[in-house]
Amino acid sequence: MNILFVVIAIIAIILAITGGLVQSVNFLLWVGIVLLILAVIAFLIRTISGRRV
Repeated sequence: MNILFVVIAIIAIILAITGGLVQSVNFLLWVGIVLLILAVIAFLIRTISGRRV
């Protein structure tokens, strides 16, 4: 019974860590997409306006 408890605890810790990593990667992916869109908009505004800032 004690060994079973240790195995279940280890599996729970591994699942908690991987679940946190997946959420972090998902969040960073959305942040990257938003930054990419902002960079494209800034590039288009600079190109259309003709300014070299």
